[in-house]
Amino acid sequence: MVDNRYATALVIACVLSILATVYLSVAVGTQHWYQYSSPTVRGEANVSELRSLYEEFMDGEFDEKTYSDTLFRLNGTVGLWWRCVLVPSNAHWYKEPDIKLVLECRSFTLPQQLTPKYKEPGNHNSGEDMVRTYLWRCQFLLPLVSLGLVVLAGLTGFCACLCRSLTPTLGIGVLHLLAGLCTLATVCCYLAGMDLLHRVSMLPEKVDGSLGWSLYLALISSPLHMMAAALLVWAARSHSQNYYRMTAYRVA
Repeated sequence: MVDNRYATALVIACVLSILATVYLSVAVGTQHWYQYSSPTVRGEANVSELRSLYEEFMDGEFDEKTYSDTLFRLNGTVGLWWRCVLVPSNAHWYKEPDIKLVLECRSFTLPQQLTPKYKEPGNHNSGEDMVRTYLWRCQFLLPLVSLGLVVLAGLTGFCACLCRSLTPTLGIGVLHLLAGLCTLATVCCYLAGMDLLHRVSMLPEKVDGSLGWSLYLALISSPLHMMAAALLVWAARSHSQNYYRMTAYRVA
């Protein structure tokens, strides 16, 4: 028989876990982790340059300097698996007052995620930047690990419900705690990687960068997982202590 307090804690933990998982899944699948605000296009020469950058971004070979420069100049947004630019919908790229802009995106393939980063972006002779390389790899691996831990915790909880046992609850809480730490580490790796990128690739004049809502979703999911973990650990330990006390009382 489960005390009402423990049942309430378990229900709240489940709700928090579901919310955290949904937030993290949306964050991983969207591209608004970091966004750039670029100045208005002026002059035909500038338009031609930006058009060539865009064409290279969409159809050219994968190169960190090329796609970074395009993101800087075309109001780009970048996430864990996507990079996007905001371009005019018409083919002539005239900068009219009421021109319609559309978001064009390219995905990072798995080989591209594993591509080394260089001390000077675009210059393969400058040597590999180990810090940026591993920060980049961690930022896309850690959220997958976090989601995997939550799935494992959910399967364990489902089996525990079928067996009508609270014994695995402590382990489920630990899995949620590890998931929250992995999500927090993802955000930290991403921010550190972007900061290092901006140090080796200076932003053009009048281009500003800011954090996007996808990153904030991931940041919110981390404490939600940790709160769910705290409730699960409390319920498991409190129920275990009460069980042992009742057993000792009956024996006495």
